[in-house]
Amino acid sequence: QLQLVESGGGLVQFGGSLRLSCAASGGTLEYSAIAWFRQALGKGREAVSCIDSSNVATYADSVKGRFTISRDNAKNTVYLQMNSLKPEDTAFYYCAAQLYYCSTYVSDFDSWGRGTHVTVSS
Repeated sequence: QLQLVESGGGLVQFGGSLRLSCAASGGTLEYSAIAWFRQALGKGREAVSCIDSSNVATYADSVKGRFTISRDNAKNTVYLQMNSLKPEDTAFYYCAAQLYYCSTYVSDFDSWGRGTHVTVSS
């Protein structure tokens, strides 16, 4: 089972950018779909973006056009570039892995990181 570690969170102003990283160990990401979920205070975990093993990316409507997911299999890392950030993007961001295919369901993913926090100030 993959071990995942997120990094890159922090405090940013409205309209700013951050790049989150999800680094994997204990195996290769090559055959995995990697998703980013987020959880704001008092809310459930929601799917933000996912990239499958064929590099097909999907996005939640709320982030489409602002966030970009990408993967570097040589570095065993997936990235989430977040631009034009809004206060409503404030949340803990988690990456998760499962074989091959993307999903928006938390229960479909086998491996999870511990999260990194993003705060967007207005």
